[in-house]
Amino acid sequence: MFDRHRRKAAVLFAVADVILTVLAFEAAYQTRVYLPLPRVFFILVPVKALLLGVTLALWVPIGHWIGAYERLYVNNLRAAIYDTLRQVFLGTLGLVAFQYLLQLEISRLFIALFAGYNTVLLIVYRASAGRLRGYVRRQFGAETYYVVVGSGPKAIALGRQLEAAHEFGIQLLFFVDPSGGMGDTVQLGRAYTVRKVGELEEMLRRNVIDEIVFTVDSQTLAQMEELFLMCDEEGVRTRVVVDFFPHVNSEVFLDRFGKTPLLTFSATPHDEIQLFLKRTFDVAASTAALAVLAIPIALVALLIRVTSKGPALFRQVRCGLNGRRFTFYKFRSMVDGAEEMLDEVAHLNERDGPVFKIANDPRLTAIGRYLRRYSIDEWPQFWNVLRGDMSFVGPRPAVPSEVEHYKIWQRRRLRMRPGLTCLWALQGRDKVDFERWMRLDLEYIDTWSLTLDFKILMQSIPRVLAGEGAS
Repeated sequence: MFDRHRRKAAVLFAVADVILTVLAFEAAYQTRVYLPLPRVFFILVPVKALLLGVTLALWVPIGHWIGAYERLYVNNLRAAIYDTLRQVFLGTLGLVAFQYLLQLEISRLFIALFAGYNTVLLIVYRASAGRLRGYVRRQFGAETYYVVVGSGPKAIALGRQLEAAHEFGIQLLFFVDPSGGMGDTVQLGRAYTVRKVGELEEMLRRNVIDEIVFTVDSQTLAQMEELFLMCDEEGVRTRVVVDFFPHVNSEVFLDRFGKTPLLTFSATPHDEIQLFLKRTFDVAASTAALAVLAIPIALVALLIRVTSKGPALFRQVRCGLNGRRFTFYKFRSMVDGAEEMLDEVAHLNERDGPVFKIANDPRLTAIGRYLRRYSIDEWPQFWNVLRGDMSFVGPRPAVPSEVEHYKIWQRRRLRMRPGLTCLWALQGRDKVDFERWMRLDLEYIDTWSLTLDFKILMQSIPRVLAGEGAS
């Protein structure tokens, strides 16, 4: 299934959630109104509209956050039920919290009825979502007709994938064999005719063909310029399977520099809109944090100066995005000159790899232990975030001496702006060995999204407040 189909279907699933949630809300309201109970129930229209608006503002983001809309493609009843229960439970908690926050007098029975109705409606819809999608397509004729140009296992594999996407309106018509070695037919779920390259022009005139997918090697592709030009003149959309470098795991996309088309391989996030939103959040949140913590930061700095000799801030050169060097700030939690004492405590190192870490470092000051436990020593890094050296979420910035000892595959973690917290921090930052740490950072890069950042932040905050920061 193409990504554009997934995005379109996810929007449709979200719209269905909105409609069903509104129906459940109104059904619960009318049920409670007509129940023969001692207390008369009603909600003023403005309050009712506010509650419904908050409900919808909770339900759809929660559905997206837990991945409910992504899993609806597989038609898995168990997954649909589990996702629905989680979505309704979390949404109801949010609705109850909003009610108490505004001190609204809302019937608990009404909320329970709403949660029950919503659960039933969503499960029934999601359990039948596949059949409903097929019915809608049959009624509105949304089929898209494809031709595969290529021969060998790759062309056959692509044909199987297109055939398996039949429920999404994808229809495989026939194959075109540029080498002439496939025979007359290809047997998949059914038999498909194999055409010669010279027949394609006539087939375009005789058949409805929406898209042609080329799955050929790079040498053969260079010889098919005339075929591409013919498709271009006909207005037929063409796609090329780019697997010339089969062991490269980068995402591939087409970009342009001026009028020059560029085929781009990217092993790191490249969505400029999402990255811009991430940076916008960093600027806004770091500005707010520095404003709110201005007085506490001053008090902590004063406390450090009073209780131990040396500056309040610790400065160190770290590696940022793509290896850029920047000055990293922390509150000083060790005695002054701790870096010069490194050789004296080297035998106490508890970490493998190039990282140096001691759980009960003898160089820590009395106040420094407290600052580290609650991650207060990292407050000055909000300034690094504001400047653009760091982000709220991302791999931790490494010192240059550590980076010099990285293996090649570990250096890819430098291709994302470093952050205050990441996946490894959720597993206990001082309990994860070096290689696991590196792999978690790469997992973050490979699966990055704004939703993932939000999840990591929401899970990191209670850990910090509970004193589960660095030791």
